[in-house]
Amino acid sequence: MSRILIIGAGGVGNVVVKKCAMHSEVFTDIWLASRTLSKCEDVRLEVEQLLGVKIKTAQVDADVVAELVALLQKVQPELVINVALPYQDLTIMDACLLCGVNYLDTANYEPEDSAHFEYSWQWAYQEKFKEKGLMALLGCGFDPGVTNIFCSYAQKHLFDTIESIDILDCNAGDHGHPFATNFNPEINIREVTQVVRHWRDGQWIETPPILEDDCVHFSFDYPVAGPKESYLLYHEEMESLVKHINGLKRIRFWMTFGQPYLTHLKVLENVGMTRIDEVEFEGQKIIPIRFLKALLPDPGSLGSNYSGKTVIGCILKGKKDGKELQKYIYNVCDHAEAFKEVQSQAVSYTTGVPAMIGAMMMVKGVWKQEGVYNVEQLDPDLFMEELMNNGLPWLVTDYTGKLPE
Repeated sequence: MSRILIIGAGGVGNVVVKKCAMHSEVFTDIWLASRTLSKCEDVRLEVEQLLGVKIKTAQVDADVVAELVALLQKVQPELVINVALPYQDLTIMDACLLCGVNYLDTANYEPEDSAHFEYSWQWAYQEKFKEKGLMALLGCGFDPGVTNIFCSYAQKHLFDTIESIDILDCNAGDHGHPFATNFNPEINIREVTQVVRHWRDGQWIETPPILEDDCVHFSFDYPVAGPKESYLLYHEEMESLVKHINGLKRIRFWMTFGQPYLTHLKVLENVGMTRIDEVEFEGQKIIPIRFLKALLPDPGSLGSNYSGKTVIGCILKGKKDGKELQKYIYNVCDHAEAFKEVQSQAVSYTTGVPAMIGAMMMVKGVWKQEGVYNVEQLDPDLFMEELMNNGLPWLVTDYTGKLPE
């Protein structure tokens, strides 16, 4: 039915390839490319051994448009699934435009030299993709991605108006390491150490980063996981949701962090290991956070001993038929079950599965638009159904608790 090219062979790429291979009736020709060909080959062998599906691999430097174009011309895919680094979003989008290929990613662009991310750079491609008759789907992981879909579904089916959204992301798992990140350490640390923002009454409000003593946090009682300290954090899906959820007055994002994680990260920040600028060391230029990345466990290696669950969802407050109500839409994912299915921990699983589903929506023509789109702009119903069918079941409950004002 379709030929796809997946760029990125890390933890999420591994999940995307295997979940696509489980739907070989839809994804009839699968290519996997990365800067490191051996990583692609490792995944290829696992897919063939576990699922009996043959995929093809290639080497590419996703920072170089010319290399990407050469690969796209060779493969001629219908769709590129970008699960490489966020720095590479624009080069991959440029290559897709030059070669007439549709595009999907899971995280928005950020410049390599600045710990700052926003959608403006990618939204600027709207007319370029529209003129080419191509579709670019942004942020189709879990958060962003499924959380956006939850909000879209709630807007369509559960509310007449939505006043506030609180996105709550809990990883109640234990990987057995003193300190590790669940996805690319460089991206993870850049994300959680920046100034926090949330949306209220038409403007962005700034609060201190999570490592500061006066950061905003509270204890939330998560389904299955129980009470966990949850910290206010800036996250990219808020930027698009404020544009596409009608009448929204407030949106916040909360993430759980254990005290050992925060202590390790604070020490690393204090000694300069989270810096993203170059420093000179023994006659060579190095970037401290990249050196740190080389020392930390590979997120893709964490799954084998990972126990516990992730709990991610949205609490929405609004009105239906004139009555005020609050709904909680969420998913619980088990690290051990994810590893059993695709040899991955749940954080990679919850990102990779929605990327596969989004790709399925596009190649089947369920989501067929011209231009650049965030997932909440598209009909959520079949996507929500496929979450149920592909390992990410969701629940909707009434929420009667209280959140911080």
